Amino acid sequence: MEELNRLSVDEFKASDKIPLVIILDNIRSLNNVGSAFRTSDAFRIQKIYLCGITGTPPHRDIQKTALGATESVAWEYATSTLDAIGSLKKEGFQICALEQVDKSTLLHEFQPSLDQKYALVFGNEVFGVEEDVILASDHVLEIPQLGTKHSLNISVSMGITIWDFVSKMGVLESK
Repeated sequence: MEELNRLSVDEFKASDKIPLVIILDNIRSLNNVGSAFRTSDAFRIQKIYLCGITGTPPHRDIQKTALGATESVAWEYATSTLDAIGSLKKEGFQICALEQVDKSTLLHEFQPSLDQKYALVFGNEVFGVEEDVILASDHVLEIPQLGTKHSLNISVSMGITIWDFVSKMGVLESK
């Protein structure tokens, strides 16, 4: 790890984070939860909110995909996704739900403001982001897809979306 110039868990916790948080809205797969932790660690996400039926650490199925990222990434459980959103809005976060809905904005057409904090909401693997959560969101973003299937696994959607935000926010230039 030293050769790769990786941070220790303590260094990660003390480091500046990207102004992004992740909200998992009723995610049923513990492997997807683990992937959320691992991706959030890779991009120094501030925090993950695990909402509703979303599983929480410690759990071996989360650990299997998180590979220890549950130790580095801050997280909080909320029984209600709307409660988490309400708290984040009070802290000045813009809420962006990732979902395919009428009048959504295509991800590549959305330009995040460099002085804004964002919370990205990812929904249930079968039912997506709940409608009341979509209505409470400031933006609804959609990843364009060209094939016969019109959905992506949540871990893939997270990777694409976080990479898009990090790239557009100029985070990589300051590295």
